[in-house]
Amino acid sequence: MNRTGTTVRVMTWNIHSGVGTDGRFDLTRVVETIARHRPDVVALQEVDSRRTLAPARSAFAVLRDAIGEHGIEAKSIVTADGAYGQMVVSRWPLGATHIHDITHAKREPRRAIEVEIATPTGAFRLIAAHFGVTLTERRRQARRLVAIARPHAMTTVMLGDFNEWFWPASLRGALGRELPARTQYATFPSWYPLFRLDRIFCWPPGAMRASFVDRSARIVSDHLPVIADIEIS
Repeated sequence: MNRTGTTVRVMTWNIHSGVGTDGRFDLTRVVETIARHRPDVVALQEVDSRRTLAPARSAFAVLRDAIGEHGIEAKSIVTADGAYGQMVVSRWPLGATHIHDITHAKREPRRAIEVEIATPTGAFRLIAAHFGVTLTERRRQARRLVAIARPHAMTTVMLGDFNEWFWPASLRGALGRELPARTQYATFPSWYPLFRLDRIFCWPPGAMRASFVDRSARIVSDHLPVIADIEIS
């Protein structure tokens, strides 16, 4: 797929704690899958450092060092054994960064990462999220992200696992209006995709130049990764 000098490649993937559909924990094949597509910025969900790697080497550190020079983590669960959450890794420096708490009531803690990324052709804003599993939870989280995304001072990309199998209820009416360009691939379960849980949204509408999923990753995680080329204006 051809890419121009004014586009950036973004990728979102729920890596299922590094455990594949074969039941094997293997971060190496996660890294290899990502590297194959040469993304400039990657948003990963369900990063889990509560598994034994090497001494003092968490999954967050392993992935950040292998994928890009710059990264930010949003750990939603922290225990004595390690941490669980999401991260954004970029080949370019990160500018202004905010970690938003989008937890609903007493449900599982959820975070959204908002960051400006400085590319050689200009800066853009990226918002990475992992929504909850209940309808009420997702509706409130969608409204919160709309408010975060609304100031359109630059190209804006929102991506992540939105856990949305009943599409009209929360996302189409909220995020779809604010960020009209979007992917619509079925990504879950990876071995027989039926549900469009993982998505990339962007503004302005014409900024998304191309997108695709990697079906060869069906063994690496229970979600398929989504990749898009975004033109930075």
